[in-house]
Amino acid sequence: MAVVNLKAKIFNCTNSIDLAKKISKSFGTGLGNITISRYSDGEFQPSYEETIRGTRIFIIGSTNPSSENLMELLLMIDAAKRASARHITAVIPYFGWARQDRKDKPRVPIAAKMIAKMIESAGATRLITMDLHADQIQGFFQIPVDHLYASTIFIPYVLSLKLDNLCIASPDMGGSKRAYAYAKNLSSDVVICYKQRSKANVISHMELIGDVKGKNIVLVDDMVDTAGTLTKAADLLIEKGAISVRAICTHAILSGDAYQKIERSKLEELIVTDSVPKIKPHSKIKILSCADLFSDVMKRVHNNKSISSNFIM
Repeated sequence: MAVVNLKAKIFNCTNSIDLAKKISKSFGTGLGNITISRYSDGEFQPSYEETIRGTRIFIIGSTNPSSENLMELLLMIDAAKRASARHITAVIPYFGWARQDRKDKPRVPIAAKMIAKMIESAGATRLITMDLHADQIQGFFQIPVDHLYASTIFIPYVLSLKLDNLCIASPDMGGSKRAYAYAKNLSSDVVICYKQRSKANVISHMELIGDVKGKNIVLVDDMVDTAGTLTKAADLLIEKGAISVRAICTHAILSGDAYQKIERSKLEELIVTDSVPKIKPHSKIKILSCADLFSDVMKRVHNNKSISSNFIM
């Protein structure tokens, strides 16, 4: 049987064009040609302006709200399936709606599961994503999922800072596993902030578990939304005797008055990736690109090679 030499093509969703350009450049190719037609009522229709029959295509698009970003990705996957693409890989640097991964009270949806089914039903044959809010979301899919960790980007940066008395902190109990994984690779101690919420995005109480006196703290989290948890944790750590507090967060959503909170807080630096588009420049925010990480994994997937070397955690 003859071996089919698949050609790889990369396409972008509208909101992720900047990251997609970086990924395609690192991959060694240009972005594919696609147009978005819009009706006066807001309805839109993506169209591939080149043949993709029999190819392996990568569609790059984070699914952060608004829901139009998710809808555009789904339509592009469906269009690729109907255009006879051989393999369709959805590259979702930030998998939005992932905080709804379980029923935490009666009569609420499990949005992450629903979106996983929608992506599969649209026709995706593989998913590549990074730092899911909950690891078990991988199990919501019946297609292969390559779940990457931004620790491969962040850990070399933290090491370059050469901080004495380094200590890793989790801003909540849910992130303790992530904090311990970082601490193991950085040979450091771990402390945990215990928080209670009165409602979504509102913290009513926070306590510290562990000793931080005389230590340089690095808070670790998967995302920063309103920055309420991070800034409150940073202020608490300084009050308890920490020398400095930095934070590393993969997905910089930064909604509401997040930038103002960061400016007013005791945070020395917030280190994020460019998985979520349109991060505003800020003196305390350091952006590390995830383009090379995604590009390398995409190459390995295309060439049927192992990607295990891309995992630190």
